[in-house]
Amino acid sequence: MAEENNTPVFQIQRMYLKDLSLEQPHAPQILLEQTQPQVDINLALAAEPVAEGIFEVAVTATVTTKVGDKTLFLIEAKQAGIFEIRNVPQEQTEGILGIVCPQMIYPYLRAVVSDVCTRAGFPPVLLTEVNFQAMFEAQQAARDAAAGGDAAVAPTLN
Repeated sequence: MAEENNTPVFQIQRMYLKDLSLEQPHAPQILLEQTQPQVDINLALAAEPVAEGIFEVAVTATVTTKVGDKTLFLIEAKQAGIFEIRNVPQEQTEGILGIVCPQMIYPYLRAVVSDVCTRAGFPPVLLTEVNFQAMFEAQQAARDAAAGGDAAVAPTLN
């Protein structure tokens, strides 16, 4: 029985759309524009504990499309998941929350953004693939650099 209590656990409890917003502030006039719009996409990642061994991970995409200095449309979508992670060392838990969970959530977020664009009357915006491992490692390096100069010689675990 003691071995069962120490067995590492990683399970998806639920995936869900946490927040969704669409704005077309200059419609309908701007819809008559024939100019190619400029598209800006920003991603954000958040992970926080919900209960003992239960974490919520959310990936947010903000898509801003402009024609000149006027916003054609703005979409903000936050896709989240609840994950159970138990009996896993802290450094591995951070990697799971920063790499594995977002990789599982991201395809749902991509589909939501594409669908909302289409429903708003525009061609779909297809979010590109994201290397969450590189993003996580960059965040770790930035955090280590902010903590002090000694972190540069510390080994990283992959």
